[in-house]
Amino acid sequence: MIEKSIYLEGIDPLYLYGANNILIDKVRSYFPKLKIIARGHEMITIGDEEEIKNFEVKIELLINFFHRYNKINLSDIEELFESVENAGISENEHEPDFLLYGNHGKVIKAKSINQQRLVNEFSDNDLLFALGPAGTGKTYTAIGLAVRALRNKEVKRIILTRPAVEAGENLGFLPGDLKEKLDPYLQPLYDALRDMIPAKKLMTYIEDGTIEIAPLAFMRGRTLDHAFVILDEGQNTTINQLKMFLTRMGKNAKFIVTGDITQIDLPKKTASGLVKAIELLKNISGISIVEFDVRDVVRHKLVKKIIEAYDNERE
Repeated sequence: MIEKSIYLEGIDPLYLYGANNILIDKVRSYFPKLKIIARGHEMITIGDEEEIKNFEVKIELLINFFHRYNKINLSDIEELFESVENAGISENEHEPDFLLYGNHGKVIKAKSINQQRLVNEFSDNDLLFALGPAGTGKTYTAIGLAVRALRNKEVKRIILTRPAVEAGENLGFLPGDLKEKLDPYLQPLYDALRDMIPAKKLMTYIEDGTIEIAPLAFMRGRTLDHAFVILDEGQNTTINQLKMFLTRMGKNAKFIVTGDITQIDLPKKTASGLVKAIELLKNISGISIVEFDVRDVVRHKLVKKIIEAYDNERE
């Protein structure tokens, strides 16, 4: 007998539990051998491991059903639990841009032509480069793919990394211990994860190593098996740093490198590893390069105009 906590993602518990717990009590009736304690977004289950796994599958079916039909009632539970093979529930059926449901039911999906291309290329390539200006959703889409792969048990962990180089600043001059110095550099990665994973579950993932967020230097000497690894701000790596990173790829690994080669913050006369990698690897099978542009900007409408203005000046 084991105890396991299940965190509800993408749904208000009220819709799953029902008024006066009428719906969750119906669910309990299908699992008489389990003790099921419902507390907000957390459900504690106590019982046989196989029973708990079956329970998790059924709860996921209910959540998917709710997002498709915006309702759950007693008869829906009966139909789903008693005839799962005929229920016809599929998260991404007829929705090729769909990635996953985030917090509070937020739909995470590709929102532009090159975000969609990144999603499509992911299926056939183990190493992808996503290049383009700020605001085009490169990193956000990559993290969405990573979280989906983790949920689908395609990988065992997610590793997110960045070089600690930003606009010429030096870590040694920042206040605090190493973690406090590094967190500002990694904040965009945390922000994306918080959109997709409930806070408590995200904390658990980070504590047990299922999700690791670390500076690039921490990758040296490692072999990253069964992992989805994202290197953000790849333009700020040196040639040796990016070579080191790419050769960390282990068995059943997926790597995505994002970057904007027009925003290189390395010291003068230091070549960008991302520029060199694109030159060397562009014709290798299994490696895909997706180039984002102003059509993919999903931030404020002025961001697109700002990018165009700078591009015109550069030309």
